[in-house]
Amino acid sequence: MDHSYFWRVRTQTATDYWVNNVTVEQAHLGLAAGAVGCTQNPAYLSKILGVSSDAAAVDEMLLKLLKEEKDDNEVLARLQCEQIKRIAEVFMPLYEETDGKEGFVSIQGNPFLENTADILRFAHMAREVSPNIICKIPVVKEALPAMEELIRERIPVLATEVMSVKQAEVANDLYEKASAGMKDAPIMYIAHIAGIFDEQLKEDVTTGNIDVSPDALWQAGIAVAKKISGIYQARQSRVRFMDGGARGLHHFTEMVGCNGCVTINWKGTADKLIEENPVVIDRYSAPVAPTVLDELIEKVPNFRKAYIGCELAIDDFEAFPPVARFRKQFEDGWNKSLAYVADFRAKNGL
Repeated sequence: MDHSYFWRVRTQTATDYWVNNVTVEQAHLGLAAGAVGCTQNPAYLSKILGVSSDAAAVDEMLLKLLKEEKDDNEVLARLQCEQIKRIAEVFMPLYEETDGKEGFVSIQGNPFLENTADILRFAHMAREVSPNIICKIPVVKEALPAMEELIRERIPVLATEVMSVKQAEVANDLYEKASAGMKDAPIMYIAHIAGIFDEQLKEDVTTGNIDVSPDALWQAGIAVAKKISGIYQARQSRVRFMDGGARGLHHFTEMVGCNGCVTINWKGTADKLIEENPVVIDRYSAPVAPTVLDELIEKVPNFRKAYIGCELAIDDFEAFPPVARFRKQFEDGWNKSLAYVADFRAKNGL
């Protein structure tokens, strides 16, 4: 019997572990440690180009693509698909063993093109990579029609950039509408991004000189995650809950016990948890204290908007500061990758 941390979490609770933004080597390590899926985001290539164990293989793919394509954005989109194909191959045996219930690898396109037509085009491109690809689609107004269309096409979807209860409810309602009557409805996950949410709230508190307890602030992202997960359980939703964007070990350990999954980076989070090997305790079932919620709702406006469902409208999703912060990281990563591609093209006279 495997007594390592993530296997114990998996066997003792309803919580699964996914690994995020990995090299091929890290994909193998994550899978061996108990990961049942893998997430990537638009900043993914910026983390591996020229600096990772995959750098040489990716450069080889890039050289081939530059000879075929003049648009660097298109090169980058295709390069992402080619690299993620290698990750998908690592998880494909798990996907086959579980009849398509586990072993998914997510992919998300150009963050500057989050419109219906471009999202659909990239999703269809990504699905050609491997059958275990799940398409990440942001829960923002212009992307929702693309999400609905992909569900109708029976394509697995991971609804992402979710920072609020309202976004989670909208994504759930959209899935129920689009999949109504389907006997073979596609899998859909919704990813709440607790760590990035917490980063934004820390900035809000600092810049706004807000007097709030550090203990309460530490629980903010987890509090929203628990509320969303609880709503899904109460509704017996067919959408699967995921939490992500971890910026501390507590973004995993505080969610242990939830009926869902948590996605974390291998380096600095998953490897650290394996090293520390903490006791497996159902922390998810411990309710957030009413005094904590009251303080956060009263003092931190962006927490209130995220936690209270009526505080945000669909038109507000894209500009909601935690969402905008997350997308900015994607845009910065995409631009960094574009600069690498342009430099590589120049050096090779292409």
